[in-house]
Amino acid sequence: MLIFAGFYIQCIMDIDTIQSIYFVGAGGIGMSALIRYFLSHNKQVAGYDRTSTALTAQLRAEGAQIHFEDRIDLIPDFCRDKAHTIVIYTPAIPATHAELSYFRANGFEIQKRAQVLGIITRSSKGLCVAGTHGKTTTSTMTAHLLHESHIGCTAFLGGISKNYHTNLLLSATSPYTVIEADEYDRSFHWLSPLMSVITATDPDHLDIYGTPEAYLESFRHYTTLIQPGGVLIMHKDIALKPDLHPSVHLYTYSRTEGDYHAANIHIGGGEITFDFIAPDARIDQIRLGVPVSINIENGIAAMAMAHLCGVTNDEIRRGMASFRGIDRRFDFHLKTAHAVLVSDYAHHPAEIAQSIRSIRELYAGRKITALFQPHLYTRTRDFFNEFAAALSLADEVILTDIYPAREQPIEGVHAQLIYHHLSPGTHKWYCPQAELLDFLAAHPLDVLIVLGAGDIDDLVNDIAKIMDKT
Repeated sequence: MLIFAGFYIQCIMDIDTIQSIYFVGAGGIGMSALIRYFLSHNKQVAGYDRTSTALTAQLRAEGAQIHFEDRIDLIPDFCRDKAHTIVIYTPAIPATHAELSYFRANGFEIQKRAQVLGIITRSSKGLCVAGTHGKTTTSTMTAHLLHESHIGCTAFLGGISKNYHTNLLLSATSPYTVIEADEYDRSFHWLSPLMSVITATDPDHLDIYGTPEAYLESFRHYTTLIQPGGVLIMHKDIALKPDLHPSVHLYTYSRTEGDYHAANIHIGGGEITFDFIAPDARIDQIRLGVPVSINIENGIAAMAMAHLCGVTNDEIRRGMASFRGIDRRFDFHLKTAHAVLVSDYAHHPAEIAQSIRSIRELYAGRKITALFQPHLYTRTRDFFNEFAAALSLADEVILTDIYPAREQPIEGVHAQLIYHHLSPGTHKWYCPQAELLDFLAAHPLDVLIVLGAGDIDDLVNDIAKIMDKT
């Protein structure tokens, strides 16, 4: 803790003493928000990532020096002074990484991304959103409601907001910082929220946790970190017994029950409206700016936190209507009378089930095709039955290759594990990713939802062109 506290004093209390920050794994969505944060403080920023992407190109244009080879000689000179440099890395980086090994061997101050986020939130009132799924949308909604109100906020988001075209919001006056609390590698244990939402605790990341029980225990420990006098807003149906300080207020929420819920829900004509019910307030005629049914619960949680922060009823109503969503979260790329194309970052069975149910609700009676790229060998191994059950909610399923991300292949684990367990009535195909565009060009499509957290999204624009011609 002494080192941690020392970093807090040096980086936050006297930020002028830090001249440069080096990021190992600079292209991740969470890391990029920190890069933008330090660039906004006029720091010299550099880093490494494995591949060049549109996001890394934007970061380079904004002033970060990023390269794509793990070579010590590519580390710029301004990041070689350990007295004035901090190194930040993501847990996805292997221990054998040459640049990270160089910094360790030479005594640099090295912190995980989650540690730095924890440090930043300790200097403000942290509003954190945790959960297996829904946390990116809920945290971005919360940030939007605050940002568009008289309250304001700083926000570190897990996706690119379509309202602001960034994953970082800054405020010089607001005391609040909104942050997506990531459970991977127990990262959220570095946070000290004033308020937190927990959206879901469906087991995930069993490569880290080992068992569903250990995963759930990690969330229980997270609840102990909520500050005295703080607030926990928890989905009423999750299997979690929080361990809260006696002065922490516990509220529940869901679509139709709990301390915060919706009433008079109307879905139709491309719109969703409902009344927001709080313990001490009612806001009639909330209209979702992104009208999909999964956003009813996400919106209730976001509005609950904004309401507790003092955002007015009128500000909440306007903010919900003007929310435009997040890249790759139920993202419409084509919407005509004859063809609909949606991409969604969903990569957990519960998320996939929610996404397919939502699109089924919007397009009742039409043929729903799900194109899914599994994410991680371990997740496929651990949940292939659950993936098959969720995908079978669609009329057709097209499976493609597993996106490995940080992992090496596991013998016997492949997309066909899911394929062979799809429901008997489901029309299904397996197609290698390199052949997908040709396959789709020859396949009649009505409503297509592209699912996955890997690089499948890179094909979406080409898929849209194919569907727009048919």
